[in-house]
Amino acid sequence: MIRNLAEILGIGVDTFTKDSALEYIEKKRGHVVTINPEMIINANKNSEFKEIINNADLVIPDGIGVEIGLKILGHRVKRIAGIEFGKELLYNAAKSGGKVALIGAKPEVISLAKKKLESEFENLNIIYTHDGYFAQPTEIYEKLIETAPDLILVALGSPKQEMFISKIKDKLPNSIMIGLGGSFDVWSGMSKRAPLIYQKMGLEWLYRAIKEPKRFKRIFPTIPLFLLNVLVERITKK
Repeated sequence: MIRNLAEILGIGVDTFTKDSALEYIEKKRGHVVTINPEMIINANKNSEFKEIINNADLVIPDGIGVEIGLKILGHRVKRIAGIEFGKELLYNAAKSGGKVALIGAKPEVISLAKKKLESEFENLNIIYTHDGYFAQPTEIYEKLIETAPDLILVALGSPKQEMFISKIKDKLPNSIMIGLGGSFDVWSGMSKRAPLIYQKMGLEWLYRAIKEPKRFKRIFPTIPLFLLNVLVERITKK
């Protein structure tokens, strides 16, 4: 299976369906990035972050804005929700007997997430957890190298989670590593995922912004800027 990348504002995004993306990364292993418009804007301001994304082994379009942006540029690529992709990876790990590590979130959140995931997936083998409150990751890296999990889920927020993964991925060539933002909060039950209607419309970001108004300051300058830049890219490439 060969990757087919669609470029948007200098970022390569995989055009796989969800099932094909899962099949690809289960064989390939490596770093999965769940990309959204905010990350693309930030990557174009931060060359190190941009390089990490473009060197990832799989980049899935998590945000609906990315799907729309790609459509503007002539690419028909369907959104793949990172939280759902993470659950599929956990299901596959439980089915195959793979070892799992969870890194990130508050101590109480990761503890609850672990319990609920183990209850949801029979035979899920979570061998290591660490909350997201650490000054230096050295001890965590050492433990991950020692235990060599098959699947490592990192919820530190972007770009911290992508940078965390980039510094260890070469030491764990047989692991799948993915950054999943606030997924642990949802899995723990501490936060609720958007209602299904929002999910189907790709408007989970709007639901979160309504629930947490402080998000508006971050989201609304970013999404219009992202779409404007995409339109400029389309015009200049004609």
